[in-house]
Amino acid sequence: MEPSTQDKDAIRSVSKERLQQLVMEAQRRAPLDVARILLLESDETVGAVLQHMHQAPAYRILLRFPPTRRENIVKFSGDHVGDPWDDAQKYPDGSVGRLMEPPVAVFAPDTPVDRAIEMIREWTHDTLITYGYIVDADNQLIGIVAMRDLLLAAPQDKLQDVMLLQPFSLRPDEEVGEAMKEVVYRHYPLYPVCDDAGRLLGVVQGFMLFEHQNFELSAQYGSMVGVDKEEHAATGWISALRMRHPWLQINLVTAFMAAFVVSLFEDTIAQVVVLAAFLPVLAGQSGNTGCQSLAVTIRAITLHEFKPGVVRHVLVKETLLGLANGAIVGVVAGIAMYFYANFSGADQPHVLGVVVFLAMTGACLASGVTGVMVPLTLKKFGADPAMASSIFLTTATDVVSMGLFLWLANVLVLP
Repeated sequence: MEPSTQDKDAIRSVSKERLQQLVMEAQRRAPLDVARILLLESDETVGAVLQHMHQAPAYRILLRFPPTRRENIVKFSGDHVGDPWDDAQKYPDGSVGRLMEPPVAVFAPDTPVDRAIEMIREWTHDTLITYGYIVDADNQLIGIVAMRDLLLAAPQDKLQDVMLLQPFSLRPDEEVGEAMKEVVYRHYPLYPVCDDAGRLLGVVQGFMLFEHQNFELSAQYGSMVGVDKEEHAATGWISALRMRHPWLQINLVTAFMAAFVVSLFEDTIAQVVVLAAFLPVLAGQSGNTGCQSLAVTIRAITLHEFKPGVVRHVLVKETLLGLANGAIVGVVAGIAMYFYANFSGADQPHVLGVVVFLAMTGACLASGVTGVMVPLTLKKFGADPAMASSIFLTTATDVVSMGLFLWLANVLVLP
């Protein structure tokens, strides 16, 4: 991917002294540390630094940047970074292929041990080498050799004599979550990536898989309230506004739905004023119950725990939890309403206490069910199950809790 003339001019605008300093820092630090140092630099500067580095470490640094910046950085980093980047874009987002980097230390099976060691010594000036990959004439991975085995082998031995046969590998189109299940007990620093025919396509760092999965899990909370997972601490306020604001508009529309339900019972509130004091109590408690259910469900989706029969189990469990929690909290809230109504001089305080108890129980039950159904429904229709789930959950819990509370008061309290 050759940068344009304008891009080349931008690269030249970086002072030689500054560029040399950054390149030296990048060459002696871990990729994640380098990305943190370069995070506040311009895309042109980052690309210029990567252009002066070996392909493998340069590409690892690129992958540490937010996805929204990577494509622009590639324009200034040269073909040795742009080519593997283009190859990675052929695979789905969230797949192993997106984290794949070009393999280093690829050998033919008849390569002598002493020759392989000489080649590795040359390569280690530019990048860290953990394993040697042995491929046949069709580039099919047939073995892996570790550095320890090379050091213990006789110089005249062939790599095919000391390699580990049938090595474990990942597929490029495999989801990172699924790959994590396969590697969680292996703890290898590096994993080869092969196609269905066994041809070596690249390698993926073990910690890259864990970093990606950790990022996905940490992004869930923000996604549930409309914060895009691509937003970072260094993201500009205009970009952050563009990513967040549409969900706030959606939240405003859904809030009007809850306000409409309350407006249907204006006469009820006017006649029994004490009801107004308990509306936020009902909404808040049922909302928290739903958020607990939502958090468990999204975590299960992310970890791919929803196997056949699990959905029904989770739905039954959250229904029972909502019912039990609502009843227990409802007893306390009902007693509080009884004393508050007595203190305020309201009529039928005991009936108002019963209304609060029933409304709290019903609202928490509905919240538990909604916390499961909202993300599962979003996933079924191809949407991100975490994205703004809490916005729809809050609307549902507000409508049910306030509507049920005011309806019960209208039926049981008013003549």
